[in-house]
Amino acid sequence: PWGKKTPKGEIRLMSSLLDSAVFPGIQGGPLEHVIAAKAVAFGEALDPSYKTYQAQVQKNAAVMAQAFMDKGYKIISDGTDNHSMLIDLRTKFPDLTGKVAEKALVLADITVNKNMVPFDSRSPFLTSGIRVGTPAISTRGAKEALMGEIVEFIDNVLSAPEDAAVIKAVREQVNQTMADYPLFAW
Repeated sequence: PWGKKTPKGEIRLMSSLLDSAVFPGIQGGPLEHVIAAKAVAFGEALDPSYKTYQAQVQKNAAVMAQAFMDKGYKIISDGTDNHSMLIDLRTKFPDLTGKVAEKALVLADITVNKNMVPFDSRSPFLTSGIRVGTPAISTRGAKEALMGEIVEFIDNVLSAPEDAAVIKAVREQVNQTMADYPLFAW
């Protein structure tokens, strides 16, 4: 960049080049709605109930991970210390891809993400794993007792990912169960 000139032939200062690289290149404007959202999030995080919520998310995840392992699934870290778990499908369903699993579960109204696992021979578009988390269901008020039932729903779909009747039956069970845990329980 040294000696770079403007169209008028003036030498550009390094500070000018850096400023133009940072803004708007990798930094956007101060978006008021983003600032407001962060302020609300930080305010919620300061409330003692947030710590209770986070503890519940973690407890739910630990119980869910154990329920998956009890059903023969391989959890990449042999459990979880946080809100999510990465499941290697190859152990229980060697031919099932993360892409097919994700699609079948979404059709059953269960949200997961396909995810690569260590030493995955499949592409990032297919994958051999799925990632499952507990924040959304914990936000709806779910406790540890429900985690086994959710794992059962997931296992039923993954056992027959191409069977529309199984997916439909699980979707009905999911919606019936989650009716007791509304999105907005004000």
